[in-house]
Amino acid sequence: MKQDPAVARVRSAVRTSLAGLPTGGLVLVAVSGGADSLALAAATAWVAPKLGMRAGAVTVDHGLQAGSGEVAARVASTCRRLGLDPVALETVTVDGAGGPEAAARSARYGAIDATAQRLDAAAVLLGHTLDDQAETVLLRLARGSGARSLAAMAPVSGIYRRPLLGIRRTDTQQACTWDQLEVWDDPHNADPRFARVRVRSSALPALEAALGPGVAESLARSAGLLRDDADALDEWAAKAAADGVAMSELAAVPTAVRRRVLRAAAVAAGALPGRLSAQHVSEIDRLVTDWHGQGPVSLPGGLVALRRYDRLSFQ
Repeated sequence: MKQDPAVARVRSAVRTSLAGLPTGGLVLVAVSGGADSLALAAATAWVAPKLGMRAGAVTVDHGLQAGSGEVAARVASTCRRLGLDPVALETVTVDGAGGPEAAARSARYGAIDATAQRLDAAAVLLGHTLDDQAETVLLRLARGSGARSLAAMAPVSGIYRRPLLGIRRTDTQQACTWDQLEVWDDPHNADPRFARVRVRSSALPALEAALGPGVAESLARSAGLLRDDADALDEWAAKAAADGVAMSELAAVPTAVRRRVLRAAAVAAGALPGRLSAQHVSEIDRLVTDWHGQGPVSLPGGLVALRRYDRLSFQ
């Protein structure tokens, strides 16, 4: 049977993502059972052996829905039928802070990290698509985020790789149909209580209707451009910090670079990065550029930033 074009695109994306990984190494696919991760699993099972690598999978049962254990077991069984080996099924307890979505994400990645370490995996592949990237950019844009946050998801982040960031969700759905894979539709993906669902079902279609087709591709392209800018600014900031600039020299550095230096210094001193906002960094910045004897700036994590004469310190 002639290969479906969507299957070919997904396989090509996986082949590109795996380039440079060691021959004989194990690649794990994180599989939820949705079309994106199943298409990724099928493509990896096809591509990895041809590159001299082993391909396995990990699926996580969050225990948040009735029958979740059965769903996870079916997903694991599908992965084995695709030829993935080993296949790990991990069960987690979701009880962390930050709301149910954040807690589930934290528990999921904790389980995946532990499995990858136990199996000595060379990489873990995630099924985020171009559509996911566009949705992430919109969500962060609505929060007033900077370049690093708007860069959204990186193709490579530590052990994690996202081969499908240039692939549309329609391609993964078509690939699953061609491969005759039974896709599990998570009910949460249609629940309008979640902001991402509202962006997916309402905001992006409205933008397409108002501005014409190609909005998702443009948003994803913007994320890539912003990532290049953010990387350059981070490198500049790291060099400025390493050089140990004086307060007057730091004040003369471009704002985007200076605030990166200050944020990194605050985090290194113990400020909680997840709660350190742009407003906090802006107030620290005023100690450098607009200092007239004002008092310390309170930061998350029980830290304060204060200036005495020509010295900025965190206590």
